[in-house]
Amino acid sequence: MTMAMTVDVEVLVAGAGPTGLALGIDLARRGVRALVVERQDRLSPGARGTGLQPRTQEVYDDLGVLAAVRAAGGPYPPMATWRDGRKTDVFEMVERVAPTPHTPYADTLMIPQWRNLELLHGRLAELGGAVAFGTELTAIGQDAAGVTAELTSAADGTTRTVRAAYLVGADGGRSVVRRHLGVPMSGPDLEPGAALLTDLRIDGLDRDHWHRFPQPHGGFVMLLPLAGTDHFQCMVAPSDAATPDTGPEAVRATVADRTHLTTDQIREVLWTSVFRPRAGMAERFRDGRIFLAGDAAHIHSPAGGQGLNTSVQDAYNLGWKLGQVLRHGAPDALLDTYGTERLPVAAGILETSTRLHRSGSLRRGRDLHQLTLHYRESPLTADHRAGLAPNALQAGDRAPNAPCATPDGTPSHLFDAFRGPHFTLLALGDTELPRPADEWSGHVHTYRVGGRTPDLTDPEGHAQQAYGEGLFLVRPDGYVAVAAAEPGPVTAELSRYFPPSGAARAA
Repeated sequence: MTMAMTVDVEVLVAGAGPTGLALGIDLARRGVRALVVERQDRLSPGARGTGLQPRTQEVYDDLGVLAAVRAAGGPYPPMATWRDGRKTDVFEMVERVAPTPHTPYADTLMIPQWRNLELLHGRLAELGGAVAFGTELTAIGQDAAGVTAELTSAADGTTRTVRAAYLVGADGGRSVVRRHLGVPMSGPDLEPGAALLTDLRIDGLDRDHWHRFPQPHGGFVMLLPLAGTDHFQCMVAPSDAATPDTGPEAVRATVADRTHLTTDQIREVLWTSVFRPRAGMAERFRDGRIFLAGDAAHIHSPAGGQGLNTSVQDAYNLGWKLGQVLRHGAPDALLDTYGTERLPVAAGILETSTRLHRSGSLRRGRDLHQLTLHYRESPLTADHRAGLAPNALQAGDRAPNAPCATPDGTPSHLFDAFRGPHFTLLALGDTELPRPADEWSGHVHTYRVGGRTPDLTDPEGHAQQAYGEGLFLVRPDGYVAVAAAEPGPVTAELSRYFPPSGAARAA
């Protein structure tokens, strides 16, 4: 059956994983008409990637989902190594880091990916967005004005046509969108192997440790108690490349054979998958009006917990730029900076995760938190100050938090000021502010921090310590776009995002 029906949206998002859902949330809060389609008939099951790095937690804070995620998750427990049925040593695999005024989320947060997806999907629904499940992208065409896509229902085979201004392929490592574009993906070769990944209910193991069982002839079993559940995530890494049996009885036998547990103690096999390590990156992240994001653009070894986090931040980088083009008349060329900024980041993280994979190291430190990633070399970055100290905050850096207060003494934070789809202009000291323009009025929130007539006071000097003095234009994704001592450069930069000739388009 074919149902001829054309649906017009502004952005079509293929894939309802962490990338697609995060992008859907960001677009929905900007009033951009987006359609998220997912080939499967539900959100993906399985714990899969469990770690949310501090920078991703900051993203979730801005998207309005962090409180729910933190309530559902928890810290990683210490690692316990077992040999001959007893624990031989216990150590912290994931470094614990104390929060600071500038970094309120300092530790990696553990949450099963299925629960992460549920909470992102719930937030998307709160904002009026939705996911079309059981809907496959079966044909794609693009022209100078937009993208035409054919969607096929898995339930009855009916098709419909969607016309969109832009398409984002967030459809995973075997991306249909990437294959359609013919964009090559290349990367380092990882040792061949097939690991069993499964979620289990288990008796006989405490939930205070992440349990590791090295095997005498290579390989290991790891059992991680998943926060907020009674489940364990289990990885069985064999010493050969044989494909493991994923049947429930075979899984029970495999785990029992490699640990001191009995098959009866492995009460329930909830989900299983075979994982083969891969690493690679697409040659480009944009082709005309089509973009690649998340695993469709780069695939990482799970070592270091970088893949999901990098993917969510792809969406965070792209979402506000699509919003500026579609809602505020910014030039389409702004979207070229998505690849310009994210390709180097993905390449660096790919190198890090591959190095960790090959090293076999069990230590995970703050170098994986993604807080020091920056866009200093981006064409969107401009620093107009001279004589900066070597460790000074620069344009292109992540904009740090700082505890502040309103003039009446009510506690506040800079992250409170940043939260939302707007730009934020911070003026520290008595620096002159730019004159507001009609084009960006209401879309740039200005705060004078300290000085004679403050919007926010800096009672403990944390904002001054983090920023110094001057004007700092913070992008909607929390990076400093411009740092200057006077308003001219800020006004010039804002005209890039809110051009005088481009009236905002109706939602």
